[in-house]
Amino acid sequence: MKKSRFSEEQKIGIIREGESGNIGAVSAKYNIGEGTYYRWKRKYRGMDVNEAKRLRGLEEENGRLKRLVADQAVQIHILKEVNAKKW
Repeated sequence: MKKSRFSEEQKIGIIREGESGNIGAVSAKYNIGEGTYYRWKRKYRGMDVNEAKRLRGLEEENGRLKRLVADQAVQIHILKEVNAKKW
């Protein structure tokens, strides 16, 4: 997964700066597209820095758990195939 140039703290700061001024100027200042600004705004609107860090931790944990479940599903499928064979 590609790493962002901006941390969650920076994104929240950019969103707050955009709320008080012209979004086009803020986007040009930080060299981001307006679509990126609005995507960040949708994701981080009303969040503090601590909440953004907590969200990142939860997303990482969720991804880890999804990989665990996928691995177990593959193992179960393999075991079912082995048990289905007639020896």
